Amino acid sequence: MKVAQIIEPNKPLKISEIDTPTPTGKQVLVKVKAVGVCHSDLHLWEGGYDTGDGFMKVTDRGVRFPVIPGHEIVGTVAQIGDSVEGIRVGDDVLVYPWIGCGSCPTCEKGDTNLCEAPQSLGVFQDGGYAEYSLIPDYKFLAKISGIDLEGAASLACSGLTAYTAVKKAILNSPENILIVGAGGLGLMAVQITKALSNANIICADLDDERLNKAKEFGADNIINTNAIGYGQPEASKNIMSICNEKGPDSIIDFVNAPPTVKLDLSVIRKRGNIVLVGLFGGSIDLSLVTIPLKAITIQGAYTGNYNDMIELLDLAKRGVIKPIISKHYSLDEVNNALEDLKNRKIVGRSVINP
Repeated sequence: MKVAQIIEPNKPLKISEIDTPTPTGKQVLVKVKAVGVCHSDLHLWEGGYDTGDGFMKVTDRGVRFPVIPGHEIVGTVAQIGDSVEGIRVGDDVLVYPWIGCGSCPTCEKGDTNLCEAPQSLGVFQDGGYAEYSLIPDYKFLAKISGIDLEGAASLACSGLTAYTAVKKAILNSPENILIVGAGGLGLMAVQITKALSNANIICADLDDERLNKAKEFGADNIINTNAIGYGQPEASKNIMSICNEKGPDSIIDFVNAPPTVKLDLSVIRKRGNIVLVGLFGGSIDLSLVTIPLKAITIQGAYTGNYNDMIELLDLAKRGVIKPIISKHYSLDEVNNALEDLKNRKIVGRSVINP
């Protein structure tokens, strides 16, 4: 089968032919229909993350090269092992990629995405930038019908991450919610927030095309920060004026860079809730006294569990949310796909069709 592998960071992915694996036991072999191109793939390709006081290598987290990236996998079951139940050859499936060790208390609770010894597909083990993907256990598959297969791919990561972030952000029944970043995750979050909350939705981004999409999907107010900058006083003033000078009750930051977090902290309402999602990296100086005085909550959101994905699939089946696939690439074009994402040329999501 043809695959695209990261051989070493910051070098072009290598297109290779390797043996197609044969599933045994609970394993399932999926013929990949589409695989989403995610910012996490970029970080894997670049070899790590900017922590603000250094560079955290993915190899220090357990990644081993070469690896086949790609964790937003949708396809058709090609072969099954002899212990597989409820899944048949020919089924269309969405793959849940956030696999854990399987034996720790977190995994036993079902939160494999938060396992401290992760085995995620496309990160710690081979993923979907390939003609076929071997799934280690059928329990990580969800049969899908009634929705566009390629659109469903994004629900395994970008949609799932947005869904988890929104659920955290609406716990305080916000009157106003600010969504920072109108990329694939931000646009999904606008739709989910509109479906699950009555909040006034404000969306901030640097790009008019993305902001117009956000407006189309339900944002009540949009703010282009390109000219003024995320961390500048004028950006804060614009947001505060929309919120009757009280500030948003909740903020979801899909960028999570120093300028955006500075903006978050400058406008968050007393008793407000900031959910940080993006992995841009960096660091900020934090006025510690303002945290207790304003009684704000700052928390992270990192994808969701399998049940969250099933809930999200249901929203898609009901037409409540519509994933955006704006560009398609062949497996041979994988390096172009990553470069286009890196250079902000993608609105919504792009997919590779092996």
